[in-house]
Amino acid sequence: MNSRLSVAAVSAVSLVALMGGTTVATAQESDPVPKSCDGVRLTGELPAPAPGQAVSGQITIGPDCEPELGSVRRGPASDRPARTAATATTTATTAAATAAGHQLRGWNEMYDCCNIRMTGLYTASSWDTADGRVTTAGTTATQEWNREPWDAGWSLTSQTAKDDCATDCAEVNSEAHADFAYQGVFDPTGDWYDNTHHSYVQLTADGTASCRFDVELRHTFVGWNWRYGCE
Repeated sequence: MNSRLSVAAVSAVSLVALMGGTTVATAQESDPVPKSCDGVRLTGELPAPAPGQAVSGQITIGPDCEPELGSVRRGPASDRPARTAATATTTATTAAATAAGHQLRGWNEMYDCCNIRMTGLYTASSWDTADGRVTTAGTTATQEWNREPWDAGWSLTSQTAKDDCATDCAEVNSEAHADFAYQGVFDPTGDWYDNTHHSYVQLTADGTASCRFDVELRHTFVGWNWRYGCE
């Protein structure tokens, strides 16, 4: 299984193109080790693992404000955080999913430099197949975000989810989106930080699947890390 990554900058400060790949990242040349960084769009794509297994990736905002790609991790599904598994499991309740023979769960999370999950988008997909078709399918999405004790922090501002087919399909393409805004101790104005998560799942008639994830960050901070994966 291969992992493919592209990083597209949304800032006009400066662009650095890496030869031999499709990665483009921002850098703040005026400060070699800045703490606050410009925004980026991060993308990760993973093939769905075998049943009972999980595959995941991680990208960290490095000290030069450039995204640093970590290695793809594979292992038992129980290796990933329990709270993410529980969140995704509770969403698999649609009528089309109850009798399905295949299941897939995905996570798309942004953490700060203190390992606190700021925002997250989770999906749970189930589908049944027969005679070379997807007979029934359904994907549901949930969102989670971190609040501060004084009624501040991150908040969900919008969310959408849809499947392009639900019964008797050649394949099913599902997508979910969630936008989060921040207003709190690190920015009382609410104008600086904004995280937008995108998750895409393709379910096929042969029982295989693939996962793709994007996150758009209005601004970042050194040490922020994006974690994504599916099982």
